[in-house]
Amino acid sequence: MLKEYLPSVVEYSREDNVTVYVADNASTDGSLEWIKNNCPSVRLIALSENFGFAGGYNAALKEISSDYYLLLNSDVKVTPNWLQPLIAFMDSHPAVAACQPKLLSMMEPESFEYAGACGGFLDHWGYPFCRGRIFNTVEKDHGQYDVPLHLFWATGAALMIRSDDYWAAGALDERFFAHMEEIDLCWRLRRMNREIVCIPQSSVFHLGAATLKKENPHKTFLNFRNNLLMLYKNLPEDELKAVMNVRSVLDFIAALVFVLKGDVKNAWAVYRAHREYSRMKPSFFFDRKRYPSEIEQKNIRERVCGSILYSYYILRKRTFAELTEKKVVET
Repeated sequence: MLKEYLPSVVEYSREDNVTVYVADNASTDGSLEWIKNNCPSVRLIALSENFGFAGGYNAALKEISSDYYLLLNSDVKVTPNWLQPLIAFMDSHPAVAACQPKLLSMMEPESFEYAGACGGFLDHWGYPFCRGRIFNTVEKDHGQYDVPLHLFWATGAALMIRSDDYWAAGALDERFFAHMEEIDLCWRLRRMNREIVCIPQSSVFHLGAATLKKENPHKTFLNFRNNLLMLYKNLPEDELKAVMNVRSVLDFIAALVFVLKGDVKNAWAVYRAHREYSRMKPSFFFDRKRYPSEIEQKNIRERVCGSILYSYYILRKRTFAELTEKKVVET
């Protein structure tokens, strides 16, 4: 990943007065030596162990002093002038805490990429979806979403965030290890009345699933477990019981679908996710009250009131544009 994509980050960041860092989660494959020999301008932060996505970033960012951070996956190829639109927008919009570029697929450059596309939203029951990707339906990019838009969450694959906001919101939750941690962080930012935006005038290409393939049972486990923890951590008190009860039923159905497909390992991963959620839940009790809630959660318009499952499978709304036609999502 570093050999393939780091040179583009260095090349297209020279003129923007930024510093490129690589945080290394105790790798043993010669990555640090390769960087020293081939990208000498890159600053290295060698961590003592594999802290995961969330913990690795937190440990590294504590050593960096900057107005903005831009968290970038190692499987992202950037493009010329990719930084200027992001920086200019953040500089001129102080109420915006974080933003993301348009995320396109490395394998299919004419299409959006699964893990963020043109910005993320969340439905009432905790299911994330994107402008340009709903479940497994990924749209081709025809410029249909080339207008900046306020989001519920921005992708962690290429996330620009103000350093002050990053730490004020509590940083990435290291207990998640990987997956859903950027949505959890963005939810806390929205609770603090800080805004999140997609700037499609900047675009990058993401390989995706470079660490864990989409069908990997461990990825299924992390996604289901962390989604439940995120909901428990952030939901308003008057919604918590109903949402969690419904999610238990929906997750049981998801596990059943895996079984009917003959995928017992992923079905077991859903069960393990619920078991681990129950075990970890007490440690998240105080997080529900820890961060200030400066706006009523019902006023977070990017958290959609309805069900994306119902819109997708029953109403057959497969694109973000179709959702907005029927005002399922306000823009």
